[in-house]
Amino acid sequence: MNTIAEQINSIMSSEKISRIIVSKAATKSSQFKKIDVLGRNDQSFQISKYTDKQAFHENVQGKEIAAAISDILFPSDGKVAFRQVNLWSESFEHIFLISKDGSFTHKKRALKSDEKMEVPGTHNREKNYIIEEGQKVPPLIDMGVFTKDGKVVKSMYDKFRQINRFLEILDDEIGSLKTDHLNVIDFGCGKSYLTFVVYYYLTEIKGIKANIIGLDLKKDVIRKCNEAANKYGYENLHFELGDINGYKTPFDVDMVITLHACDTATDYALYNAIMWNAKMIFSVPCCQHELNKKIKTDELSLLTRYGIIKERFAALATDAIRGNLLEYSGYKTQLLEFIDFAHTPKNILIRAVKRGITPKGTRDKALKEVENLMREFNTDQTLYDLLVKGKE
Repeated sequence: MNTIAEQINSIMSSEKISRIIVSKAATKSSQFKKIDVLGRNDQSFQISKYTDKQAFHENVQGKEIAAAISDILFPSDGKVAFRQVNLWSESFEHIFLISKDGSFTHKKRALKSDEKMEVPGTHNREKNYIIEEGQKVPPLIDMGVFTKDGKVVKSMYDKFRQINRFLEILDDEIGSLKTDHLNVIDFGCGKSYLTFVVYYYLTEIKGIKANIIGLDLKKDVIRKCNEAANKYGYENLHFELGDINGYKTPFDVDMVITLHACDTATDYALYNAIMWNAKMIFSVPCCQHELNKKIKTDELSLLTRYGIIKERFAALATDAIRGNLLEYSGYKTQLLEFIDFAHTPKNILIRAVKRGITPKGTRDKALKEVENLMREFNTDQTLYDLLVKGKE
């Protein structure tokens, strides 16, 4: 008889699976009450394991999902952990019922028109968030995003989605890390709602021992944030008064987060992250005024003639330069949409992950593209001056 893993692989060879639910824990003492698996746009799956109070997430490639489900059903002790698995494709539901001895039955039924689910890749399918509604996350309750019982406040739903979007971008990298410890600097943390959420995500969801330091220039903000960290029992989350430029870190930095640092403050944050040899950098730039004041060109004057076009072009050019300079510095860099443009035009997040080795040709090309752009628009740029001119 085929194993469940072989059956699931066989189903997936002919149908596109959008969702899998593993349920009916075999014992009352089971750590997880339900396993919910959703297909993602890139043909991978996100596995969410739910306890009474928490959710744990991991990403698995499509070819590995059948084995992952089998491992969930039959842990290393060999005993059956769950008694039912449901798989949904666009047109069918597959139901597996598992007996105590590990044998199973498989049924397949056609979905009615009002039952059909969206397959991975379509924009209307149900969203699986890293922090789910119903989880009791103390900082989100105090911020007014969640009610006391973990429900999303209706007026704060956009903020709820933004928080989860940021965590998804982090999770794409952290999910594949083989580490139980991370040192993080959050520059310009402000009121720090996201700093607290990142700490919760790393420690409670990912099980990572995280040391996070939030930096800001407002003394009163720092005091209130430290009081909140103590209130939540977040022992390794601390806030300090200081500027990232010249800040002496107490540890080797694994991750730098910089959200909405205004204008060239983002450049100084990126520069210091590079100098610290940070493994990961997550930056949402803001108020890119520098190039808007400086750029001028004869050949491409159409881009600088109209104020709103010049402003937006200067902002995009600034972030393109930053992305290339991170590539030049040995990082695999992506510019991602952070928030829907309808909510804010400040919707680009720079994600940079340190490479093991970056070919000289890649570094040279990235730098040449930056210098070509600056030459065309008769400008310089702060991160370039720090990284390149500073070496001259």
